[in-house]
Amino acid sequence: MGTIPQEHYEPKEGTTSKWINDRLPIMGMMDHLAKFPTPKNLNYAYIFGGILVLFLVIQIITGITLAMHYQVGEDSAFRSVEHIMRDVNYGWFLRYAHANGASFFFIAVYAHIFRGLYYGSYKAPREILWIIGVLIYVVMMATAFMGYVLPWGQMSFWGAKVITSLFGAIPLVGESLKVWLWGGPFVGEATLNRMFSLHYLLPFVIAGLTVLHIWALHHVGNTNPTGVEVRKTDIETVKKDTVPFAPFYVTKDLFAILLFLIAFAFFLYFAPNYLGHPDNYIEANPLATPAHIVPEWYFLPFYAILRAITFDLFWIIPAKLGGVLAMFGAIAILAFAPWLDTSNVRSTSYRPIYRWWFAVLVIDFFVLMWAGAMPAEGIVPMVSLLGTIYWFAHFLIIMPVVGLIEKPLPRPDSIEQAFKQKHDIIDESNTAGGVAAQPAE
Repeated sequence: MGTIPQEHYEPKEGTTSKWINDRLPIMGMMDHLAKFPTPKNLNYAYIFGGILVLFLVIQIITGITLAMHYQVGEDSAFRSVEHIMRDVNYGWFLRYAHANGASFFFIAVYAHIFRGLYYGSYKAPREILWIIGVLIYVVMMATAFMGYVLPWGQMSFWGAKVITSLFGAIPLVGESLKVWLWGGPFVGEATLNRMFSLHYLLPFVIAGLTVLHIWALHHVGNTNPTGVEVRKTDIETVKKDTVPFAPFYVTKDLFAILLFLIAFAFFLYFAPNYLGHPDNYIEANPLATPAHIVPEWYFLPFYAILRAITFDLFWIIPAKLGGVLAMFGAIAILAFAPWLDTSNVRSTSYRPIYRWWFAVLVIDFFVLMWAGAMPAEGIVPMVSLLGTIYWFAHFLIIMPVVGLIEKPLPRPDSIEQAFKQKHDIIDESNTAGGVAAQPAE
C-alpha cells in the first residue's frame, strides 16, 4: 500500500541546518513528524498514544531517581523505601509519582487497546504495528510486576511468591525457571536482586519498542473513526483527507494531556495510596500470610482468569497449568486479532451487530477486574469462569462468525466526505435550533 505522500524537508543552501541535515538528517526527521499527514477526523479516543509517551518518560525519570536511594536486600529494601518517603528531599513526591504513574500508564494503555479494537487498528496493513503494541503491553506488565515486588511489603512478598510459583507448573522447564526467578530454593534476597535488575532494564526495552511502534505507525499511517484509508494518489489528494500533525493534533493532544495530568495530580496529592494496598505498608514476613493476596488493580482481570481454572482441562492438563495457560493465553490472543476478525469493515461504528458484542467485551473486562479483587468464594469463582469463557469466545468465535454474517452500514467513500457530512449535520442542527449556519470556508 505504500506510505502517505508527504512534502520533504529541504533546508536552504549554506545554512547550518543544511550542513547538519546532510550529515545527520535529524532536522528532516523532526519536520516529517511535525508535518506528518494525519486524518482530519480523529476524535479524542486517539489521544492516548501521546499520553503513554509522556508517562513512559515520567516513569523512567522517577524510577532512575528512586534507584539512587533504593537499597536491595531483605533487611534493607523496606527501610530504604521508608527512608525515601521520610528523609529524601521530595522523596515522597517521587515515590507517589512513580507508583501512581504506573496506574495511570495502565489506564491509558487499556483505553488505547480498546480504542484499537473498536476502530479495527489491527487490520491490514497494520498487523505488525498491532503486534508491537501487544509486545509493549506484555513488557509493561512484567515491568510493573517486578516493580511491585521492590517495596518488600507483605503484598510484594506474597504476590511474588504466588505468581512466580506458577512458572513451576510449566512442563519440563517450569521448575528450573522458577528456581532461576527465585535465585534459590525460596523467595528471598536473590529474588529481590533479580526483580530490581529487570525492573531497571525493561523500561528501556519499552522505550525501544515504542520507537519501533511509532516508526511502524508513520510507515502505514493512522487509522480513523470511519476506517477509510487516506487516499494516497498524490500530495494534493492527501491534503484533502488530512491535516499536518502540528499544530492541529499537537494542540489537541496537549489539551488532553493537561486534563489527564490534572486527574493524575489529584491522586498524587490527595489520594496517593488509594490505588495501592494497605498491606504493602507492613514489612514482608514469610511466616504471616495475608488473608487475601491480590495484585495491583491493572492485573486483576487476568488474575481472575488464572483463578477461574479450578479443574483439569480436557482431562489431561492439570488445573494449575490450565490457569497459567489461560492467563497468558488471554493476553496472547490479542496479537491474533488481525486474523481472527473476518469482517472486511474496519470500524465497529459501521457494524451494528458486532458493536453490541464489543460492549459486552468491555463489560466483561470490568467484571473480571471485580472478580480478581474479591476472595475466591461464593459466586466469585463462577463469575470468573463465565467471564473467562466469554473473553476467549469473543475472539475465537464471535469475531470470526459475526464478521461473516453481518451486513455493515453504508460507509463514506473518503475521509473528506465523512468530514463534510459531519459538519453538514452540525450546521443543520444549529439551523433547527434557531442559530444560522455559517457557510463553510
